[in-house]
Amino acid sequence: MLLGAVTSSAAESRSRAPIRFGLTPVFLTSDLELLGRLQSYLQQATGYPVDLVMRRTYQEITALLTSGQLDAAWICGFPFVMHRSELQLVAVPLWQEKPLYQSYLIVDRDRQAEGLSDLRGDVHAFSDPDSNSGFLVTRAALAEQRVRPEAFFSKSMFTYGHRDVIRAVASGLAGSGSVDGYVYDVVAQMEPELTAGTRVLKASEWLGFPPIAAPRLPTDADRLKELTRALHRMRHDPEGRAVLGLLKLDGFEAQEAKLYDPIAAKAALIAEAG
Repeated sequence: MLLGAVTSSAAESRSRAPIRFGLTPVFLTSDLELLGRLQSYLQQATGYPVDLVMRRTYQEITALLTSGQLDAAWICGFPFVMHRSELQLVAVPLWQEKPLYQSYLIVDRDRQAEGLSDLRGDVHAFSDPDSNSGFLVTRAALAEQRVRPEAFFSKSMFTYGHRDVIRAVASGLAGSGSVDGYVYDVVAQMEPELTAGTRVLKASEWLGFPPIAAPRLPTDADRLKELTRALHRMRHDPEGRAVLGLLKLDGFEAQEAKLYDPIAAKAALIAEAG
C-alpha cells in the first residue's frame, strides 16, 4: 500500500509542469555541481520538476520573467525596481546574515588613487547595463557630479559577469571596474590569485541584495507557493545548507519591497540627469 502511494506520488510529480527558475550572472559561476545541487534541492523540496533557465544578461531573464515565461528568477535590484509594478518579491538572500551587499570600485593593487574622481580618463569595466552594483551605483555617483560615463571615462565596456570585471582589472585590460562586493569578497576567499592584483578603492553604502522575484500575477500560484517555501526553509535542510555553502550565503528570507527604495532613488537620479 505504501509503495503504491509513493509510486503514485512520484508519477504525479513527473506529470506536473515544471517550475521554471531563471538565473543570471548574479551567480559566482555556472559551476555544474552548484547548479545540479540547486536543482536537486528545489525538486525535492517542492515536489515539482525544476528547469533552471540561464541567460547571459539581466535583460534577457527580466524579459522572460515579466512576460510570464518564468515562475521566478534571481535577478538584480535595478531591474526589480524598474519593473516593480510587474513583479513581486519572493525571497532575498542573506549574506553574512543580512539581506544587503555593496558595490565596489576596484583598481590595480598598486595604483595611487583615493576615489572616483581619480579614475577620470580610465578604461572602465562595468558588469551589465541592468546591474545595480556593476553599473547603476557608479552611474549614479557620476550623475551627482553632473557627468556621464562617456564624458568621464575614456572608454567603458560591459563584461556581462562580475568575475570578468575582476579579470579585466587584474589583467590591465581595464584601469578600474564596478563590481558586486559579494562576488568580489567570495572570489577573494576562494580564488585569491584572481583578486590579488586588485584592491577595493571604494565601497558603496549597503543596498538590497539581488532578489528572487516573480511575476505579480504568477503563472501558477501553487508552483510559486512551493518554490517560495523551499527557498525560505533552505537553511533548515541538509541539502539546502549544502547549496548555501557553495554560494557562501546564509539563507533566504521574506523582505518588504521598500528594501530596494535606495536603488530606486539612484535609478530616478539617472533618469532625471538624462
